[in-house]
Amino acid sequence: MTTLSRSLSPQPTRTLPQTLARRGIVAALIFAAALLFSIFLAVGTFPEAWNLGLRGPVDQFGRWVIGNRATHPLFVYGFTPFSSFIDGLLRLTETFLLGLPWSVLVVAVALIAYRARGLLLALLSAVALLLMAAVGLWEQSLQTLALMGASVLLALLLGLPLGVWAARSPRVDALLRPILDAMQTMPAFVYLIPVLLFFGVARVPSVVATVIYALPPAIRFTASGIRQVPASAVEAADSFGSTSYQKLWKVQLPLALPAVLAGVNQTIMMALSMVVIAALVGAGGLGREVLVALQRLNVGQALEAGLAIVLLAVLLDRISAGFYHERRKALAGKGKSVAPKSHLLPSWLHNYLYWAGALLLLLAIMALARTVPLLSIWPETWQLSIREPVDAAVRWMRDNLYQIGDLPIGTGPMSDFFVRSALNPLRDGLLVAPWLVVTVGIGLVGYLAAGPRLGIFCAAAIALTGLLGLWQATLDTLSQVLVAVVLALVIGLPLGIWAAHNDRVRAWLMSVLDLLQTIPVFVYLVPVIMLFHVGRVPGVIASVLYAVPPMIRLTDLGLRQVAPAAVEAADAFGSSPWQRLVKVQLPLAMPSIILGVNQTVMLVLAMVIIAGLVGGGALGFEAVTGLAKSELGRGVEAGLAIVILAMILDRITQAWSRSWLI
Repeated sequence: MTTLSRSLSPQPTRTLPQTLARRGIVAALIFAAALLFSIFLAVGTFPEAWNLGLRGPVDQFGRWVIGNRATHPLFVYGFTPFSSFIDGLLRLTETFLLGLPWSVLVVAVALIAYRARGLLLALLSAVALLLMAAVGLWEQSLQTLALMGASVLLALLLGLPLGVWAARSPRVDALLRPILDAMQTMPAFVYLIPVLLFFGVARVPSVVATVIYALPPAIRFTASGIRQVPASAVEAADSFGSTSYQKLWKVQLPLALPAVLAGVNQTIMMALSMVVIAALVGAGGLGREVLVALQRLNVGQALEAGLAIVLLAVLLDRISAGFYHERRKALAGKGKSVAPKSHLLPSWLHNYLYWAGALLLLLAIMALARTVPLLSIWPETWQLSIREPVDAAVRWMRDNLYQIGDLPIGTGPMSDFFVRSALNPLRDGLLVAPWLVVTVGIGLVGYLAAGPRLGIFCAAAIALTGLLGLWQATLDTLSQVLVAVVLALVIGLPLGIWAAHNDRVRAWLMSVLDLLQTIPVFVYLVPVIMLFHVGRVPGVIASVLYAVPPMIRLTDLGLRQVAPAAVEAADAFGSSPWQRLVKVQLPLAMPSIILGVNQTVMLVLAMVIIAGLVGGGALGFEAVTGLAKSELGRGVEAGLAIVILAMILDRITQAWSRSWLI
């Protein structure tokens, strides 16, 4: 009887603290053994003789591509026709947009915005377009709109189906994850080199590069949203005999729409952030204006073009979101459509009358613009500029804020303190330590997070950067990335919690985040360099500014999606606001927060190239040099090293997050 009772009683399971204690003892013994072994054998930095020599074969392949681009069937019947198709499509779109009078385009966008969300959005859209024209960037804005429209459309056509597939197939998800990490973390300068090899110089490689960079959020957010659909809803659909197709379209996608739309938003934002980099390969548009301004250190001109990019981003974001909200209200039977309607007419006729009337109005304005030049070409006398005030403000900050009087206060002392207290100690500690100790240490961090399998992966991955000949550059980059990620999390998590509990704060923050995520980071660099000078600090600041928005957004989204019943239960048991947050809301919102941490790490690594542009050295410098000198092998090696860092940090953070949930 005693034996039977013992067999039927629940067996004790090892808790997380017990697991960490056991792994900690093993990790301490392994690390001590690695340290003693390194001291005994005088192990130093990674041996240069172990370099795999990948650069040579990659450069040889690049030379073969250049020599056979005009004759090889792969190019004659593959890349060249595809390039011609995209280029023709872009030219046709640009010709159509630039051929329209400015008044027609402004009214057309306002009518679309009105149908999407109402009068306020229509006015906002019209003002945004008028401001683009007022600062003298009308043509450049339309060129960018054509480029972004094609890129975002391709990214969504590829990303949404792949996200659904990944959510419904663990094997596909496991296959796509490292590929998405590589696509999102590989610096654009690196994959621009092979894109240029296959597609030449112009706008086509810009579209391809933008699609690659903007595709991962569409896949990740769609997959995450479908996975978070309550199992009870899926089971109910199955009980009613729904087919797999019906379950997807009528249950999973509608319930996953908030996450899917967040992915669409991120896709648009990331695509727009590529316009400056695309200008490096001849894309033109607003990106070229920013690039030229940065080369001349004209902060005002760069800010004008950056603000035009922001206005374009807000326009696309609000209109797409407006159509979704209006459709959701219509399906739920709530609210009223903003379109003119009569209860005597069916809804399809309402839409027909609205769009027919809009078309007639646009034709009338177009006919009027033929006789009134003022409505066709924006008058030069209507232009305004913020260049001079902005340039004057930057000069004043440079002269007065670098060091305030004789006090150790200002951007200069702050930069020095930041370098001495954070960046240098971490970098020097990694570089001075024996390579074996660093490799084993990083592997043990993975072991503590998820066990032997992840530990071996992390150790082998970091050792691979040494085999690529980039050991020191990788550790230098790792130190900068760790500092930037910690700063982004320290800033983003509290702000996301605050936004989730205060609608006014959220509304204000979302506008700021749109600004931060759509202004090209190159625009930040000019005033930052003037305030802090060149070095690693400007690159870290740019990385933090670029990476903090998804952390705030996804923390806010996760907390707002917590079931009200769970919050009410916590209140019923007398929980304080702090207890309710820590013990109920944050654990339930952890899947979304985990995605935010992951996106933060990915974006910081994607922007590590910035440090190379402003004197940060390390892998960023290698990538920039590879592009500038058309050294394919050098750029690919640096890109692979950055991808390896991305995979290590991604796997470790995900594993620690899963452990926290358990």
